[in-house]
Amino acid sequence: MLVRLNPENPQPRVIKQIVEVVQKGGVIAYPTDTIYGLGCDIFNQKAIKKIYQIKQRDARKPFSFVCADIADVTNYAQVSNFAFKIMKRHLPGPYTFVLRATRTVPELLTTKQKTVGIRIPASPIALNIVRELGHPLVTTSVNLAGSNPIVDPEDIFDELGAMLELVVDGGITHGEPSTIISLLDDCPEVLRVGSGPVDWLENL
Repeated sequence: MLVRLNPENPQPRVIKQIVEVVQKGGVIAYPTDTIYGLGCDIFNQKAIKKIYQIKQRDARKPFSFVCADIADVTNYAQVSNFAFKIMKRHLPGPYTFVLRATRTVPELLTTKQKTVGIRIPASPIALNIVRELGHPLVTTSVNLAGSNPIVDPEDIFDELGAMLELVVDGGITHGEPSTIISLLDDCPEVLRVGSGPVDWLENL
């Protein structure tokens, strides 16, 4: 199913319908402020495993997830004062920050080092879904392992629709993933350059 939403002012009624699909264990494709993500409830192992199958991805590479705000992040990651200041300045935005996980995070979403990647995208659609759901949503780019992200929701529906419960159409995205920055031990390290600029790191 393909559902269209206003990317700036998503209709609450439709957001509730999307969340109902997620609550029932569904896997969805949804827009962020960077590219489209595949998403599901972070507490549904079956749905997470389904995303691994869809992406043909190595199970040793955990997915990131979307939180509603920084207060929400503290439930799932250890946020130092240093990390809090950086995140407050740059989120919502096109960044994934790597932090140490709390015990709340399912094992499927943590690395061997017990770290997690967390996003708060500047996307009303993504944030409204997470707020309505009441806890984070898994996020990983809509593409098969090793291939480019699919940026047009119509193409996502054509190529992956049979494997998804829902495709949320919020328009075409620009096709560059988030910038990934590790904040472990209060030592920022750029792990991947993407949509978010990194020149501000020089002034820390």
